[in-house]
Amino acid sequence: MSQTIDLTLDGLSCGHCVKRVKESLEQRPDVEQADVSITEAHVTGTASAEQLIETIKQAGYDASVSHPKAKPLAESSIPSEALTAVSEALPAATADDDDSQQLLLSGMSCASCVTRVQNALQSVPGVTQARVNLAERTALVMGSASPQDLVQAVEKAGYGAEAIEDDAKRRERQQETAVATMKRFRWQAIVALAVGIPVMVWGMIGDNMMVTADNRSLWLVIGLITLAVMVFAGGHFYRSAWKSLLNGAATMDTLVALGTGVAWLYSMSVNLWPQWFPMEARHLYYEASAMIIGLINLGHMLEARARQRSSKALEKLLDLTPPTARVVTAEGEKSVPLAEVQPGMLLRLTTGDRVPVDGEITQGEAWLDEAMLTGEPIPQQKGEGESVHAGTVVQDGSVLFRASAVGSHTTLSRIIRMVRQAQSSKPEIGQLADKISAVFVPVVVVIALVSAAIWYFFGPAPQIVYTLVIATTVLIIACPCALGLATPMSIISGVGRAAEFGVLVQDADALQRASTLDTVVFDKTGTLTEGKPQVVAVKTFADVDEAQALRLAAALEQGSSHPLARAILDKAGDMQLPQVNGFRTLRGLGVSGEAEGHALLLGNQALLNEQQVGTKAIEAEITAQASQGATPVLLAIDGKAVALLAVRDPLRSDSVAALQRLHKAGYRLVMLTGDNPTTANAIAKEAGIDEVIAGVLPDGKAEAIKRLQSEGRQVAMVGDGINDAPALAQADVGIAMGGGSDVAIETAAITLMRHSLMGVADALAISRATLRNMKQNLLGAFIYNSIGIPVAAGILWPFTGTLLNPVVAGAAMALSSITVVSNANRLLRFKPKE
Repeated sequence: MSQTIDLTLDGLSCGHCVKRVKESLEQRPDVEQADVSITEAHVTGTASAEQLIETIKQAGYDASVSHPKAKPLAESSIPSEALTAVSEALPAATADDDDSQQLLLSGMSCASCVTRVQNALQSVPGVTQARVNLAERTALVMGSASPQDLVQAVEKAGYGAEAIEDDAKRRERQQETAVATMKRFRWQAIVALAVGIPVMVWGMIGDNMMVTADNRSLWLVIGLITLAVMVFAGGHFYRSAWKSLLNGAATMDTLVALGTGVAWLYSMSVNLWPQWFPMEARHLYYEASAMIIGLINLGHMLEARARQRSSKALEKLLDLTPPTARVVTAEGEKSVPLAEVQPGMLLRLTTGDRVPVDGEITQGEAWLDEAMLTGEPIPQQKGEGESVHAGTVVQDGSVLFRASAVGSHTTLSRIIRMVRQAQSSKPEIGQLADKISAVFVPVVVVIALVSAAIWYFFGPAPQIVYTLVIATTVLIIACPCALGLATPMSIISGVGRAAEFGVLVQDADALQRASTLDTVVFDKTGTLTEGKPQVVAVKTFADVDEAQALRLAAALEQGSSHPLARAILDKAGDMQLPQVNGFRTLRGLGVSGEAEGHALLLGNQALLNEQQVGTKAIEAEITAQASQGATPVLLAIDGKAVALLAVRDPLRSDSVAALQRLHKAGYRLVMLTGDNPTTANAIAKEAGIDEVIAGVLPDGKAEAIKRLQSEGRQVAMVGDGINDAPALAQADVGIAMGGGSDVAIETAAITLMRHSLMGVADALAISRATLRNMKQNLLGAFIYNSIGIPVAAGILWPFTGTLLNPVVAGAAMALSSITVVSNANRLLRFKPKE
């Protein structure tokens, strides 16, 4: 005979765990159905509790038989404070502290370098994943490999690396490196241009860059000065190219080294042995070598400055914590460095203070500004027992609080880590660019050689001069650097800007998927609505008064975890509730039990119909309440419907405005709810929802998302509860509300730090803007190279009789990278349309 066994689960942490337990149970021949959430399982079949527990243990988790709760629920299962929920969930949503390491890299110049460093890191035993970011010159490495092994692998590949212990040190070293790098590029550019410009001007108005018997010695001196410039101002190009050659690779530095080196060697050969060259071929290109090095160094300096601006969003978060904290001890108060604060210490905050660590208020009251973390502009009132978070500001009041999380364990630190991981990730479109970049330099070298050969055999006299100009120009104008920066710069700026709006993105793929969405599905309770249902009416239909009906309903709800239970218990207030025996939860229907000698049923109309309790006489009242947006909860005593409790969960204050924004942006809006269709349609009409999927049981939400996807829709799911986790995982993009459950936040691709639907509109707007920016950068880089390389190869010569000067090619190359970085930085000023 079939029975339903309720089990309490332990050890599950995400939607994948839920799926694994469910599949393990349903594979048993004696199990008919298994409804599994993160904390409990309801299993129907003939298997015993012991057999089910053993199956769950074999799947890697723990379980025990559930027992009805005897006490009323304390608080709503939906936290009132968004940051608290996000704080609890973030550890699982970000990299484990012991499982990720940061490296600060040096010597990288283009996407080819990224590929080499990434391959070197991933070849180290123990590394599970490595993300290399060209824009920030950093690597995020997952796995158990030691920092020493990682650094050695990078150095063996021909680059520099330094292991970074924490964000503070990383920031300090990055700033030091950035300042030093900009200074170095600046003086190198000045030195090279100081030589190149006068030589170019003098050559143009004087000897026209041609060697004669009269000026040969002077040009020899200029050649040696140019060589000194190449060594001191451009030595990094040649050293990097040499290291790459030893490792069997080619990078942007290879192109620069070949182009400038060939130009100088040719010029010096003409200078030393002019008799070997025809008169018309005795043209010198010393100025080209110096100018190219100067212009590219100048471009690198401007690019580095622009890259610094792109990291400002993240740096703002790092600036939120104060350097010291006021600790309260038996001897009094004292100011201590933030690094010395430990969990359990008592600290004081007064007006104007920035909260140094996470903790719980033990005394006092204050208004806190959490805007920098959540994007919520309205200060929040906090009192005894409530949480405070590092980085927030006390606007008014004074409190004592006990530290609960410090250092890298605070909510702020984990947010920063999550943002940094997202900035280091690459979407599919970026991975395509990396594949192209991996073969870009060798292809360019081949194009340069083929072009040079064509000009040598078929070009006009003097062939040697044209051959040199063509080869040098092709090598110099090609820019894998712009291609390599196109994606990471957009990601860094977009993810950083999203964080300023209280939107945390799991990875770059989430941004790419979010930019293609056309349908947004909302869970109703706690997402569209406040998540705090209230009993707005109690109707009785038999010889039962309202107080008795409410008392019996509340007695049953003591053992329920449903959000509506809180509303009924609140309405009952201090009523003396009878003991309930035989309590049972009927999934998606309601609850049952016995009290004061009566058999009780409390739930929806489907429950009463299933139990063959007539509801025809009260059909009109059910419809009337549902049409007003209330959920009718029916009470039956001994097989007779005796009362209706109308429970209404009001819409959030910003729901209508947020949904209007999404409508204007072209999204189709869908509401997913377990409510009956009449109630659901009434709420949908009030909110402005296009489509309603009602009467969906918790485990049917993912299936509803699948049905929408089967119609060809790109679907986002917005939810906040444990039972939303499978649907969030099934959706193309899962968006978790900040005040939701840990599991929902862990499963989602995007997390909103504030519990506001405006955040959904902001997240999707930023996603679209970021992908648009990324496509602009990639398209610009492709167009630049697609046009620049053929022009440099001389494709315009038959039509115009002109060739591109190598100096102009060098300037164009530098400008292409600056353009990409500057375009990405526009995202830092992005403001969603209201």
